[in-house]
Amino acid sequence: MAALYACTKCHQRFPFEALSQGQQLCKECRIAHPVVKCTYCRTEYQQESKTNTICKKCAQNVQLYGTPKPCQYCNIIAAFIGNKCQRCTNSEKKYGPPYSCEQCKQQCAFDRKDDRKKVDGKLLCWLCTLSYKRVLQKTKEQRKHLSSSSRTGHQEKEQYSRLSGGGHYTSFSPDLALDSPGTDHFVIIAQLKEEVATLKKMLHQKDQMILEKEKKITELKADFQYQESQMRAKMNQMEKTHKEVTEQLQAKNRELLKQAAALSKSKKSEKSGAITSP
Repeated sequence: MAALYACTKCHQRFPFEALSQGQQLCKECRIAHPVVKCTYCRTEYQQESKTNTICKKCAQNVQLYGTPKPCQYCNIIAAFIGNKCQRCTNSEKKYGPPYSCEQCKQQCAFDRKDDRKKVDGKLLCWLCTLSYKRVLQKTKEQRKHLSSSSRTGHQEKEQYSRLSGGGHYTSFSPDLALDSPGTDHFVIIAQLKEEVATLKKMLHQKDQMILEKEKKITELKADFQYQESQMRAKMNQMEKTHKEVTEQLQAKNRELLKQAAALSKSKKSEKSGAITSP
């Protein structure tokens, strides 16, 4: 019986081939918790929920320092303290001021003084390095797939040639085709596609943030209008009550004045009667 290994998320046991290479996750956990890029620092992390778009480290920094600003070097929205992100700050302390990246042309590539750490001899920034390595990995996988499919087709053609016994068949090497000058164009196209996909994803995330902010603004406006209408209704009610109380007091005052005048008149008549009597 084949050995079973536990998924690092749900802890259920599966064959080793069914688990992912890096995180050791089963298929269901890979679908439920995909590896995505943080909206702020752009590092990859395991997404816990669809609403969670930032990694745990950035979430802690948001609670401590608030919303980050774009880094003055790499332009990544991850500058929680000052004008530089933590990655550029540490790299500047270690390797000195940044140089221009040979891919994106931004002033955010740090020279490590070691050609072995460069990507194909190019001085690239962190984001371009990840993108370039990802493109190379995909290109290798596609080359491997093309090579295997070409070998399969080559074997089928040779078998057909032997069975039919007809003509001469010229052998074709897939490795020569893959090493042709068109391969460089293939790598460039794959890299451009990767960059376009990344930009589209960033644009979608920014659109979602704008929609959420517009929704919040609409809710605040509605709440403000409701409170304003309530305040106006309360003020109108108070004004009406004040008017009614004033009218009641004025009516009562007029009544008291009439009573005072009648009393004064009656007292004067009593005094005049007393004087005229013998």
